[in-house]
Amino acid sequence: MQDTKLAQQIAQTIAAEIGAQTAQANAAIALLDEGASVPFIARYRKEVTGGLDDTQLRNLETRLTYLRELEDRRSSVLASIEEQGKLTDVLRSEILGADTKSRLEDLYLPYKPKRRTKAQIAREAGLEPLADGLLAAPTLDPQSFAAGFVDAEKGVADSKGALEGARAILMERWGEDAALVGELRRWLNEVGVIRARVAEGKENEGAKYRDYFDHAESLAKIPSHRLLALFRARREEILFLELDPGADAEAGHHYGEGRVARNAGIADKGRAADRWLLDACRLTWRAKLHMHLLLDLFNQAREKAEAEAIAVFGDNLKDLLLAAPAGPKAVLGLDPGIRTGCKIAVVDATGKLVATDTIYPHEPRRQWEQSLQTIRQLCDKHNVELIAIGNGTASRETDKLAGEVIALCGNPKLQKIVVSEAGASVYSASEFAAKEFPNLDVSIRGAVSIARRLQDPLAELVKIDPKAIGVGQYQHDVDQYRLAKALDARVEDCVNAVGVFVNMASAALLSRVSGLSSTVAENIVRHRDENGPFKRRKDLLKVPRLGDKTFEQCAGFLRIGDGDEPLDASAVHPEAYPVVQRIVAAADRPIRALLGDGGYLRGLKAEQFTDDKFGVPTVRDILKELEKPGRDPRPEFKAARFAEGVEDIKDLREGMILEGVVSNVAAFGAFVDIGVHQDGLIHISALSDTFVKDPRDVVKAGDIVKVKVLEVDVPRKRIALTRRLDDTPAPKKAERDDRQGAGQGSGPRRDGGNAGNRGGRNGGGQAARPATSAAPVNNALADAFARARRGD
Repeated sequence: MQDTKLAQQIAQTIAAEIGAQTAQANAAIALLDEGASVPFIARYRKEVTGGLDDTQLRNLETRLTYLRELEDRRSSVLASIEEQGKLTDVLRSEILGADTKSRLEDLYLPYKPKRRTKAQIAREAGLEPLADGLLAAPTLDPQSFAAGFVDAEKGVADSKGALEGARAILMERWGEDAALVGELRRWLNEVGVIRARVAEGKENEGAKYRDYFDHAESLAKIPSHRLLALFRARREEILFLELDPGADAEAGHHYGEGRVARNAGIADKGRAADRWLLDACRLTWRAKLHMHLLLDLFNQAREKAEAEAIAVFGDNLKDLLLAAPAGPKAVLGLDPGIRTGCKIAVVDATGKLVATDTIYPHEPRRQWEQSLQTIRQLCDKHNVELIAIGNGTASRETDKLAGEVIALCGNPKLQKIVVSEAGASVYSASEFAAKEFPNLDVSIRGAVSIARRLQDPLAELVKIDPKAIGVGQYQHDVDQYRLAKALDARVEDCVNAVGVFVNMASAALLSRVSGLSSTVAENIVRHRDENGPFKRRKDLLKVPRLGDKTFEQCAGFLRIGDGDEPLDASAVHPEAYPVVQRIVAAADRPIRALLGDGGYLRGLKAEQFTDDKFGVPTVRDILKELEKPGRDPRPEFKAARFAEGVEDIKDLREGMILEGVVSNVAAFGAFVDIGVHQDGLIHISALSDTFVKDPRDVVKAGDIVKVKVLEVDVPRKRIALTRRLDDTPAPKKAERDDRQGAGQGSGPRRDGGNAGNRGGRNGGGQAARPATSAAPVNNALADAFARARRGD
């Protein structure tokens, strides 16, 4: 009965948080507990959950884990205190009412088993009556009263020692008062200022953090990327971080001391013990509570910042995975290199490797003409339509080579596209690549990956650990377990949103399908190799370890093209085929004639075909799927065209307008590949003419954008860009230094606003000013983020 009541409370809490009814949350929780995946529930159990979408379900899943952990911890805390014989009805009620882990730990703190403290030693020496006596009767003289507690045998040598012991007892008691700790935590969280100062002698070593050498910012308002940069600098022992109560720190500390005193009923009325008691309050705040709260609030702030960084990584990963596929076209992949040569891999329209080679067009061999002929012959022989060029070292030089090949071939269909090679080297050296290409050189495997990711980014990138793809923000600074779990969920959502053709998919791709483990995925591939392509979805039940429950979870996301059953190529789940049969009967037309006939299907009413199991939401989904069977949610394939003659950062000039590809989106702006081996940064304030709260509201990884160069810093490899093409370039350094404030990471702007993009016409905070320019990008942020992107 208790478990049922508890489960209901959890469901009610989650339902309120995700904007749903308790019954919806209960239904989703039951499905998750039965082993159903989020993609399956979101797509095929809409009637059961009342139409909860995948975002709501992911949030539900996360909160369910947290709240269940909270309940487990609550049970442990209650059992521990009860075992000590200290569990009162009031305390039990408070513990049962704790709605966060931090509140629960505050309540448990006085009862938590710990090493012997000064307070415990003092109690054992019989000094608690001294502490209670002075607290109850401040008119007593501390020295005189303490003299009665001197006992050398108990380790209390004199009155001073007795008073120190009594003070330790009071400090521990006040420092573990859950109500007081909670109140002071809320206050310090609201007013607290995080202050950074450089460690002595670390100025040169920590130059990339110089914007933070003397930095102060509100803890409640500091952006996640800046906070993670500060924590990284502290971990590298470049910076010291403090947390104090605001502008007038001393007054704030006095407030903390005063709040301890008021809580204990202490005031300075000129009585004999008042001064001693107030000193105890001061030490409680400064030596115990302030440090405890600093660590606690820093941990909370870090968790929040990490959650935001993980969300940014997940969003960027999703955009990259769902990038437009070039489709079934023969592709020649070029992995550029200088001394070791450019590796070539040609894959046919199905992704099968058909040819490899290595050319040396660059220094030191400079076999340009020979390389041209090699690529040309491969293109002609294999009917290549696309040349995919990795964007690493010698990319632009190799891009130029590909351009000459196209001119030489005279094939109007042949195109060249620069492709992100992030993670290609990780794939090349992976166990999966070794199994796929056991006799292929590691460097050639990278060229295969580059070619295939142009054909189908999703199918190729799932072979790589998401953390190695390089679209994260401070990815090495966040909890790696939480990061991996969140990214795995994003990959699962993307794969199942697109669907997988089971007769062509790799085991790596199949393992991301709802309900399929890596073992079952490998069994599917093995069965396919041994018995030929699957003809029907139901044939999957012949695969070892793929039972009815697994089939239910995966079948709707697996496609079989040109099979015996036309619906097997669609997203209609086999369990819903009877619904389609009713639609076919009503139309009095064969299923193949019905598929794709939008004019007819849009005229049907979903209510005509519902039954006890399949309601209107599912039938509507089925009608949409019949209209465009197996539709791909990804956008149409397009390619950016880099400017000819702009191949290196030294070729850039302020005012240039270029086309590029968004390679990464951070909380402070977007990085853009403009073909010069160094991404430029569009600060959030230069992404749009209107206010931008989140960069992903206006750009996503993979978007093709037109930008203007505002500032180029060749020595530090810094490129400031803007999407507002009438922005003017940055002033020279002397002018800029007059305006730039310490720690300000502002980007290009035309208004009087600040780096948060709140002023001027963007936010309405100030009157608009004439077009000015960009202050340089915050160096510490750019440095740290660049390292994160490279995987350093």
